[in-house]
Amino acid sequence: MARYRGPVEKIERRFGVSLALKGERRLAGKSAIDKRPYAPGQHGQRRKKVSDYGLQLNEKQKAKFMYGISEKQFRTLFQEANRRSGNTGTNLITLLETRLDNIVYRMGFATTRRFGRQLVNHGHVLVDGKRVDIPSYKVKVGQKVEIREKSKTNPQIVRAIELTSQTGLASWVDIDTAKVFGILTRLPEREEVVIPVEERLIVELYSK
Repeated sequence: MARYRGPVEKIERRFGVSLALKGERRLAGKSAIDKRPYAPGQHGQRRKKVSDYGLQLNEKQKAKFMYGISEKQFRTLFQEANRRSGNTGTNLITLLETRLDNIVYRMGFATTRRFGRQLVNHGHVLVDGKRVDIPSYKVKVGQKVEIREKSKTNPQIVRAIELTSQTGLASWVDIDTAKVFGILTRLPEREEVVIPVEERLIVELYSK
């Protein structure tokens, strides 16, 4: 399945929760889910009974859309999470959160994960002083993630830093907004990652 490139606010309305797919509109409380908290379409306001399988599938789809990854990428991440020791669901969230595009988002250099992925793809991001243009790159604890010098005055990046500094940043990253870099100081605890996803249902889905 190719990465979704359609109107993202319809996706949020379909699931009935904010997936942080919009930037300034979301931070300003003007996203579509705030104005129309029901599914899109003619029958969007009807209540639908969802099966157990449907609930499990919805959780997987929410995570996929939120982190902007394909079905194949998601399955590969799940398999890696399952191989690791510990709770598979928690491992999965950790793997998703330590992707480079997500770290750029968590550090406040992008208002959305999609923009974070774009910054990485276009070579605006350095890891330990070296350019990395792979969004799925796994950032390790202690690594320094920064915006390259020529891009630090990019209006979109400057605006993102202004907006995200007002809403609070992840506690597992240490940021220097003046020099536009951050360090992943530790892996996040599951309860710190506030996302509308029940990873337990994803594990159940893939365990069938």
